[in-house]
Amino acid sequence: MGKPAVNARTFARERIIQALYQWQLNGEHLEDIHRIESQFMQEQDMQRVDKSYFKKLLLAIPTHVENLDQRLSEFVDRPVAQLTPIELAILRLGAYELLETNVPFRVAINEAVELAKRFGADKSHRYVNGVLDKLAQTKVKSS
Repeated sequence: MGKPAVNARTFARERIIQALYQWQLNGEHLEDIHRIESQFMQEQDMQRVDKSYFKKLLLAIPTHVENLDQRLSEFVDRPVAQLTPIELAILRLGAYELLETNVPFRVAINEAVELAKRFGADKSHRYVNGVLDKLAQTKVKSS
């Protein structure tokens, strides 16, 4: 049995992480996200990407960043500002999908873990999994 095909939303998440990473390194000004979004749409290979999902989340996450960071701060072992930029981008995406979308929590966590395996430091996927799992448990309890 072969490896399952990567779907368009998975490709969108990869591009979202890359764009959020760039945005974070540029100083996190909200107006920068529109420039980065436009740049990605023109310069990156977006053929297999769910473009509407990419745009929706890329534009939404920065507007929710304070709430996302506050919620994440409950479960990380250091101040959010001290997370590596790639971990922070992945955690923000995962937290947004958990808290603000109808993506099943197992899918949101699994996608974030896979992103951490691909883009993060060695074993960062375990950290991402632990943080998002705790966040998901609080959402389940409050539902």
